[in-house]
Amino acid sequence: MADDIAPIIVKKVKKGGHAAHGGAWKVAYADFVTAMMAFFLLLWLLNVTTTEQKEGLSDFFAPTSASISQSGSDGVMGGKSMQTEGARISDTGAPSVVSSIAPPEEGKKNEGKDALKVREMEEAELLAKLAKIEEKSFEQAKEQIRQAINKDPELSGLQDNIIIDMTPEGLRIQIVDQFNESMFESGKSEISPKIRRLVGMIAKSIEELPNSLSISGHTDSSTYNGGDYSNWELSSDRANASRRALLDAGLDPERIQKVAGRADTDPLIADDPSNPGNRRISIILLRETPVLPANLK
Repeated sequence: MADDIAPIIVKKVKKGGHAAHGGAWKVAYADFVTAMMAFFLLLWLLNVTTTEQKEGLSDFFAPTSASISQSGSDGVMGGKSMQTEGARISDTGAPSVVSSIAPPEEGKKNEGKDALKVREMEEAELLAKLAKIEEKSFEQAKEQIRQAINKDPELSGLQDNIIIDMTPEGLRIQIVDQFNESMFESGKSEISPKIRRLVGMIAKSIEELPNSLSISGHTDSSTYNGGDYSNWELSSDRANASRRALLDAGLDPERIQKVAGRADTDPLIADDPSNPGNRRISIILLRETPVLPANLK
């Protein structure tokens, strides 16, 4: 009877199974989301980048052509340098363009120097012409003063009292004392009537010229016993007296540039400091053009 008892079968059922799907769908979904993000990122980049930036990106990702260089191994390590064949460069480095700037042409440099030289020569020629015109006007004034002295009976005896010469400063007219004829009384600054007439004639001779004037007074080395009033004060007062005589004769006061007393520091007769010829008034018609070298005249 024991043999007639049926066997007991226990069946264990596992719940929660969708074994056919597993977790593969998660991977696929993640790939899809990543692709969509990349797609929208691409659309955004295309919208915000400029044409130049797009061209740059296109050039960066464009495939390069096969190397035809004959240097190096002509293979994986073949040279790609834009400067020298056979030099290895990094494929991951930022692309760059190297260009050389040509040095300025020698001809253009010379053209600039030649133009400057021509301009300097033209300026020198113009100054030379102006200097010749000024020199000619000085010579005319000099001759006019000589003729005026010779024609005026009251001045005919003063030929030896006047010295006219050319200096680097300009035309110098010196009225010089002689043993028998003095411009001023000893120790005084009042001009004698005859010398005043001579100064007036000089003013008329140069009134048409545009040049400025410099006036200086000079004495001899004789000691002047005037207390604090020395040869410096005396020469300055005589120079000022000569200035006033020129203005009284009609000279434009704007033309007077300098009035100075030199005492006995600049003797006309250096080897005889006490000679009356050292007592003088010097009127210089100042140059308006510079003195040029001989080769530019």
